[in-house]
Amino acid sequence: MTIASLLAPVTGQPGPARLDHAADWLQGRTLYGGASALVAYTMAVRAFPDLPPLRAGQIAFVAPVGEEIELKAEIIRQGRNVAQVRSEILSEGRVALSAFWLFGEGREANANHPSAPPEDWPGPPEDNAVVTHQFAPAFVAKNFELRHGQTKGVDRGATVRRWARLTEAHDLDPVSKLVLMGDVMPPGAMRAMQRQGPISSINWSFNVLDPASRSRDGWYLAENASQHADAGYSSERLRLWDADGRQVLDGMQCVAVFG
Repeated sequence: MTIASLLAPVTGQPGPARLDHAADWLQGRTLYGGASALVAYTMAVRAFPDLPPLRAGQIAFVAPVGEEIELKAEIIRQGRNVAQVRSEILSEGRVALSAFWLFGEGREANANHPSAPPEDWPGPPEDNAVVTHQFAPAFVAKNFELRHGQTKGVDRGATVRRWARLTEAHDLDPVSKLVLMGDVMPPGAMRAMQRQGPISSINWSFNVLDPASRSRDGWYLAENASQHADAGYSSERLRLWDADGRQVLDGMQCVAVFG
């Protein structure tokens, strides 16, 4: 099942839609967060096709997203350079995902401060071993190739970092790929858990640093790092770098840690 098949029912018209090919992207009883966010993003850009490039997104994962959904999108405000759009996925008449998108035209830079390269650069993906999918969710094994992105034998703290790329040939635009892949790693808090238990993403806020990113051979270094975990929640920083070490996505997420 291709990602294009999943997105085909998203026409940009508000109303009911059936995601007939959702099964390969399910994480438990809901669509994987990156896939459900991409459905909402696709709804926004197909409803309003003349928007400038995406600069930021704020996603609230409210309830499970399954096959039977309803889609909405509206422009909240549109100025000369910036447009703010809200799109929602409803399930059984209630909001299951709410997304707020910031689109903005580029302008001549008055501030120029490139993001720092990742610490402990693991080297290019081809120099790292393949990760087996023994403990990964089914949607990861079906849709992604993973390679190690951290040095073995070194204390990794509460950080999970892997090279990742889609296994299918696809025609996703650069931003859609970043939305789909930006949440692919499990929370870094998993490395700090005292015992196994379920986890659930509650929200995801991110900035797109390069909306034209086309990383070599489709590889991105994805990292989830817990900044603070306590009382059943973890504050996570999510980042993506391209194959040359340029950061292309920077985000934060709140994760519920059960068990």
